[in-house]
Amino acid sequence: MKRFFISVLLLLAFVGPSVAQSKAAKTGAEPGQFDFYVLALSWSPAYCADGGAKRSPEQCKVGSPKGFVVHGLWPQFEQGYPISCPTDRKDLPKSSFEKAAALFPDLKLATSEWRRHGSCTGLDPDLYLDAVAKARDLVKLPSFFDPSIITASGAPSLAPAEVEKRFSEVNPTLQSSMMSVSCRKAVLREVRICFTRDLKEFRSCPEVDRAGCRSDQVSVVSAQ
Repeated sequence: MKRFFISVLLLLAFVGPSVAQSKAAKTGAEPGQFDFYVLALSWSPAYCADGGAKRSPEQCKVGSPKGFVVHGLWPQFEQGYPISCPTDRKDLPKSSFEKAAALFPDLKLATSEWRRHGSCTGLDPDLYLDAVAKARDLVKLPSFFDPSIITASGAPSLAPAEVEKRFSEVNPTLQSSMMSVSCRKAVLREVRICFTRDLKEFRSCPEVDRAGCRSDQVSVVSAQ
């Protein structure tokens, strides 16, 4: 019997994280039912250096000046998030392409973000894109992350908290508890910023904040 309980505990230790991750994403949730938004800003040079050039050649073409780009605007629950909600609009209509192209680095990403996240907002495609634009325009980007400066100075490294500090310096109402830094193999990938549902102000988001990068330092990959 003792061996049985030990085996069960070991099994739970292995499957626990994957179960938690599966519970976080609530597929097919009711559109419009969420608590707040997360604006995900992707550091484009890192994406392109990690195989992105094949997936998005336009975004990653040589000489592209892109630094931070919009990855998406995601509706969130206080715990977990809805994805791929039922909608009559599975794809962005062609009438929305011009607006989407001005916000996302390519239309493939814009369409994917609409299907996975925009569908859960309760908005139609055009209004979702308007919300993306509103959130993006509310965030000032620190001059430190100007891609031309990063290219000239190489690939600097700094602590995730320092990344957040630089965003707070140019966005005075944005506190560290209202954002998180995402990394992979100690390379800066994204900055995720939390907004109220009405997109009028930043707000705290404990679960998003806790999920941030655990590396002591992150490298800011320079554009090619």
